[in-house]
Amino acid sequence: MRRQAWWLALPLAVATLAPGVAVAQSGAHSDAQSGAGSDATRAAAPSMQQVLESFRADSQAAEQRDSQRLKTLLDDRQALQQAVSDAEQRLQQAQARRQQLDDRQSAQQQQLGELQQQRSDQAGDIGEISGIIKQQASELRDAFGESWLTVGGDAQLPPRLDDHGLIDRQTFDRVRQDLAALVAESGRGVRFQAPVAGKDGDVAEREVVRLGDTIAFSNGDLLHRVGDDGRLAVYPVTPGDARQALQAFQRGDGNQIVVDPTDGDVLEALSRRPSLWQRFQQGGYVGYVIVALGIVGLLIALAQYFYLVIVSGRMRRQMQSPDTLRDDNPLGRVLGRFAALGRDHAPEALEARLDEALLAEQPRLERGQPIVKLIAAVAPLLGLLGTVTGMIVTFQSITVFGTGDPQLMAGGISQALVTTVLGLITAVPLLFVNTALSSRSRRLIGLLEGRASAVLAEHLEAETAAAADAEERRHGAHA
Repeated sequence: MRRQAWWLALPLAVATLAPGVAVAQSGAHSDAQSGAGSDATRAAAPSMQQVLESFRADSQAAEQRDSQRLKTLLDDRQALQQAVSDAEQRLQQAQARRQQLDDRQSAQQQQLGELQQQRSDQAGDIGEISGIIKQQASELRDAFGESWLTVGGDAQLPPRLDDHGLIDRQTFDRVRQDLAALVAESGRGVRFQAPVAGKDGDVAEREVVRLGDTIAFSNGDLLHRVGDDGRLAVYPVTPGDARQALQAFQRGDGNQIVVDPTDGDVLEALSRRPSLWQRFQQGGYVGYVIVALGIVGLLIALAQYFYLVIVSGRMRRQMQSPDTLRDDNPLGRVLGRFAALGRDHAPEALEARLDEALLAEQPRLERGQPIVKLIAAVAPLLGLLGTVTGMIVTFQSITVFGTGDPQLMAGGISQALVTTVLGLITAVPLLFVNTALSSRSRRLIGLLEGRASAVLAEHLEAETAAAADAEERRHGAHA
């Protein structure tokens, strides 16, 4: 026992000795630093040998003090032995206390198990019924948490029951009453006043009509519940036909309602559907160029079509009065130039002059058709250009953000598709318009050529007949 006490005292002595050495060294260091500071400030400073001797003296004094403390501690073995005995006694008491607590815990657990078994034996099927009721109440709260049955009426959701223990009779009656109220509200239609948030976010008191758990609306606007407290708000988009039917039903003038069987998914999709202007903006700069070219081509085609219609009417009037030549139509100008040539030219010269007059009128009748044809051919190519640039934007988004969020790729895909659609929408009508213009202009040119050929043939026939008459008169005079 004395040897054990000696070994216990040895670490205590070392622990006691270490701070003394540290104090001595720190004192020596502090003395050295203070001496160095004094050397820097005083002109007459002690030598390095004196500093070393002072440090050795302090160290020896500290070692002597520590040795004396260790010797005193080792000599007092009776005190060490008493401390060890006290520690062992406290350890035994703690172990005994722990054993008592373990025994008490085991007894309480056994008693708890007996009580639970007794409750199970006494309850019988009540425990199973209680569990079913708790489960059904929890499922009903989850299923009807955002239902319309609790809006504008007296129905409430069943309370959330504790998972432990049996339910009492009052709780059972309350659950039964809540279920009966929910069933009754599912077949009712009610009108009530409630605050409703509009499309602009302003909340105002409005009359609301609720039909069971199917639909709720106000002034033709379909409603939905938002937030944890189930506030009423207007859907961003309500179709026009549905709005009119709901307004008539609320006024009492109609008997038709609109139901969304997808629980708002269709209305949500309608609210996210972009408008025509938003679709146009999705095409980007390429879409703007395509639409601008389409408008230019359409204006040119309309202007030329109206010009051809006017020319057709004037030529018709000119053909009805061939003796009166007018300069407001191509036929009158061609016949006027042919009449101004005189009758002393050769037939070949007259035909050449007539062809020249026809060629001079042809550009006016075919004016604008090359531009319309060019725009109709370029528009799909620009749509293809927009498709390529949109796909480049999409792949850049995939490179930077990955494929986790499809909305990041929607911009490039929208540009790719919208520009293609705009190019086709621009090209197809222009092709039809260009065909109509070409057909009308060719018909007018053919009419000009036919009428000019007829005038030339009549002129040549008249000259031939005049020459024959002159020849016949000459032979008659000789006879």
